[in-house]
Amino acid sequence: MRLAALRQGNNLILHDADSLCDAATSHQPDPALFSAEYWRSRDLVVGEAPGRGSSLFLQASPEEQWVLRPYRRGGLVAKLSQKRYFWLGAERTRGFQEMRLTANLFEQGLPVPRPIATCVVRHGLSYEAALITQRITGAKALAELIVSHLADEALLQRVGAMIRRFHRAKLDHVDLNARNILVDASGTPWLIDLDRCRLRQPGKWQSANLERLKRSIHKFDSSLSISSILQGYRATS
Repeated sequence: MRLAALRQGNNLILHDADSLCDAATSHQPDPALFSAEYWRSRDLVVGEAPGRGSSLFLQASPEEQWVLRPYRRGGLVAKLSQKRYFWLGAERTRGFQEMRLTANLFEQGLPVPRPIATCVVRHGLSYEAALITQRITGAKALAELIVSHLADEALLQRVGAMIRRFHRAKLDHVDLNARNILVDASGTPWLIDLDRCRLRQPGKWQSANLERLKRSIHKFDSSLSISSILQGYRATS
């Protein structure tokens, strides 16, 4: 993976040169690529994810789909601005930080979507941003599988083993929940949405991650035990 940065006016783009170039795709690293209008006008929007920000599923090529996710605020601060963040430099923007972190983990062979590009638009002392990643073919959220009673013991053990792999890589996923774990058609779990996540030395945050996931799972099925997840987590060598 070769990350390259470019500037066009007040737009700053960080992209994977192996994914977004003439040889790989007809779509070029341009600010328009990060707008819903670009894809809708070409009839390339194939779906939309629920949740804040309304991520779009895109048919980037006949063989590959992407996910376009704009950054959106939540909570009380969203009443002031849903999509503006305070500017502290390009490398401290949420887009650049998530792009670099995801690329780091992807290159380690960890199950995260391949990052394609991020665009940050500066507006004086504030900025907006969006991120494009590869869509995991045939994947469903763990939350959906829980509601459908399709999350069996073996799957939950694999989820636990996956989380342990990320913890060994020192990733603190600050929003580890059942919607941010995807399971592909082969039953392999993936971790998505690394916004605000970071690499840290081992500590209490690891158990806090698991507790957060437990609370999330119980929102979808209060009777589901996470003992299988913990078993898979502890069994990983």
